[in-house]
Amino acid sequence: MAAPKNYRKRGRLVLLCVLMGTLWEIGRGQIHYSVPEESDKGSFVGNISKDLNLESQELAKHGVRIISRGRTQLFALNRKTGSLLTAGRIDREELCAQSTQCLVNINILAEGRGKLFGIEVEITDINDNNPKFQTENLEMKINEIAAPGTRYPLPEAVDPDVGMNSLQSYQLSPSHHFSLDVQTGDDRTLHPELVLEQALDREEEAAHHLVLIASDGGEPRRSSTVHIHVTVLDTNDNAPVFALPIYRVQVPENVPPGTRLLTVSASDPDEGANGEVAYRFWKISEKQSPLFQLNENTGEISTAESLDYEECAFYEMEIQAEDVGALLGRTKVLISVEDVNDNRPEVIITSLFSPVLENTLPGTVVAFLNVHDRDSGKNGQVVCNTPPNLPFQLEKSIDNYYRLVTYNYLDREKISMYNITVMASDLGTPSLSTETHITLYVADINDNPPTFPHVSYSAYIPENNPRGASVFTVMAHDPDSGKNAQVTYSVTEDIIMGSPLSSYVSINSDTGILYALCSFDYEHIQDLQLLVTASDGGDPSLSSNVSLILFVLDQNDNTPEILYPTFPTDGSTGVELAPRSAEPGYLVTKVVAVDRDSGQNAWLAYRLLKASEPGLFAVGLHTGEVRTARALLDRDALKQSLVVAVQDHGQPPLSATVTLTVAVADSIPDVLADLGSIGTPADPDDADLTLYLVVAVAAVSCVFLAFVIVLLALRLRRWHASRVLQASGGGLVGVPASHFVGVDGVRAFLQTYSHEVSLTADSRKSHVIFPQPNYVDTLISLESCEKNDSLLTSVDFRQCKDEAASVQETPRKMSHNRCFLGVVISN
Repeated sequence: MAAPKNYRKRGRLVLLCVLMGTLWEIGRGQIHYSVPEESDKGSFVGNISKDLNLESQELAKHGVRIISRGRTQLFALNRKTGSLLTAGRIDREELCAQSTQCLVNINILAEGRGKLFGIEVEITDINDNNPKFQTENLEMKINEIAAPGTRYPLPEAVDPDVGMNSLQSYQLSPSHHFSLDVQTGDDRTLHPELVLEQALDREEEAAHHLVLIASDGGEPRRSSTVHIHVTVLDTNDNAPVFALPIYRVQVPENVPPGTRLLTVSASDPDEGANGEVAYRFWKISEKQSPLFQLNENTGEISTAESLDYEECAFYEMEIQAEDVGALLGRTKVLISVEDVNDNRPEVIITSLFSPVLENTLPGTVVAFLNVHDRDSGKNGQVVCNTPPNLPFQLEKSIDNYYRLVTYNYLDREKISMYNITVMASDLGTPSLSTETHITLYVADINDNPPTFPHVSYSAYIPENNPRGASVFTVMAHDPDSGKNAQVTYSVTEDIIMGSPLSSYVSINSDTGILYALCSFDYEHIQDLQLLVTASDGGDPSLSSNVSLILFVLDQNDNTPEILYPTFPTDGSTGVELAPRSAEPGYLVTKVVAVDRDSGQNAWLAYRLLKASEPGLFAVGLHTGEVRTARALLDRDALKQSLVVAVQDHGQPPLSATVTLTVAVADSIPDVLADLGSIGTPADPDDADLTLYLVVAVAAVSCVFLAFVIVLLALRLRRWHASRVLQASGGGLVGVPASHFVGVDGVRAFLQTYSHEVSLTADSRKSHVIFPQPNYVDTLISLESCEKNDSLLTSVDFRQCKDEAASVQETPRKMSHNRCFLGVVISN
């Protein structure tokens, strides 16, 4: 149980220390100065910089200035010297009336420090006012039967000064019948009275002239006088008497002019004219006199003008009743004005720190407000508040000042300007309120990177584009403002196919437009992958990236390329064979072509453009296969020339042509004989083709003979083969070398056509049999043919066909291998 007690004692000690510190700060924050009234404008009051511990050059830096409630500024601040000066001549009596001490409170705001300092300036009195009577001449009537010692009140002088500068004494001019007696009231005011020293005799002296002098105690002494004319009257032995010595009344300040407040009544027991009483104000201030009016006959007191509690809450006056015999009676009237809630609170923005950065910490002061209500009591108590949906709150400061502070972080991108409504309401019934609107702007900081609308982009550009063409536009948005929202674009450098990316494209750093720096070739590059960076102009700069794929669109810029048949390069002539026994639809050869373009630009169509024998051959539209359209006749020429066109489906379409030579014969000797008997054709192209065929046959024959000799040398055990060879050589004596058809120089095509060949020696005539071709989607390998030992006796074309079936290649990567056709004649 001891520990909790110790904790409580410690807690109370901490609270006491905090309270003492707060009281010390409050006392320390109050600065006191004094200055005489009526000082010249610019008179020195105090050294603000010294008392606030600020150098004079720091006053402007910290935003030190005077803020005070009121319509007239009494003081000014010299920023160069740090001195507090008078802003004009100050009249103490106008500010504080008869108050003993006249204090003026002002506040000094140091915006740089966010602090308020209270300053109290005492206005000291100087003797600048004379005692003043309400009238310069006073008529008095005294009955001659008045007994010595009778006292008659005299008018009092008013001196607005205070202390020794106020009214101090009265003097009466010398007289044998009258003397002066001055009474001091409870409030230490002086009341002069005229005392009758000797009995009057109207017949001896009907009037007396006296002078009353009122003097203050200032230096130099000031005074004023009133001339008293005393008329001696005949006997009137009863003076009017008021029903009450003091009349009191309370009246609300909002009564309209002409409202009856009260009625005073005095009675005179005399009869006739001596009992008639007249009422008039005897003692009333100059400021109060216009506010009230008195009915001389009835004693009714009413308001002549509107009352204002804030101007004066209490009025005191004296009423005198006088009969015709100049006998007097006096009473005092006290009027208390009740406050009415007729003034709305006043809210003055003394300081506003706008704009405020959006990263300002909670608790930062953004404005100082002064709140005041001229009413009193609950009517003058003001409560301030702000709307709950704003990140601001009001905190009470010193006096009637409030601080508007932030209690949450601000975000300019959500709200860039706040229209803050401060509601000030008093506690009166009914309550009055005032709305004050504060416009606060939020300054931007670079807290948002640029953002792209999409995660990635794709763009398309046709190949063969002109250099510098606009390709695509990227755009990023930055919600910040000013430089923080100025977006610049760049492309991250990369290596594409051995070249820097900057050699392909560039981007406008301001607009985000992407330009092509080169003309793209779809066959070389199909797409580019870019990384675009958007950076703002803040410090530090923020950025974001987005990927962009640039697709190159194909155009029909490549003509079809014919792979087979190709143009000979060794001087030989390519010839396709077709037997005369071929039926309609017989596959003679196939035109193979490719197009480097893609899509429909690479879709190829084949057609027969020209033929030496129209209607004999037909070309497959999509396959390029050359087939017989009808049966071959004896009248058909041995050599047929075909021109095949290959065209793509681009816009506009591109095409290529190839010329095919087809030899028509039932057997090889027929082929050789027919080739030898072919004369010079009328067509120059046919003549050239014949020349190429003769050269090719001669070359093949030479190679064939060399190959036979090598076989004889290697295989001596086949002596009988030499006889056969000699016999066959004898059989072919006289046959021109040009009659041997050589296939050297004819390139293999995609579909290889192999033929089975058998030779017989019946009637010393060799026959060539052409069965239906076998279509194999491969190329014949030259090595497989050359390494087959069976070539020592005969050539089996089926073995070449079987090996060719094991090799498959694409049209774009054809292997141009050669397979030689060897013919051996056996018995």
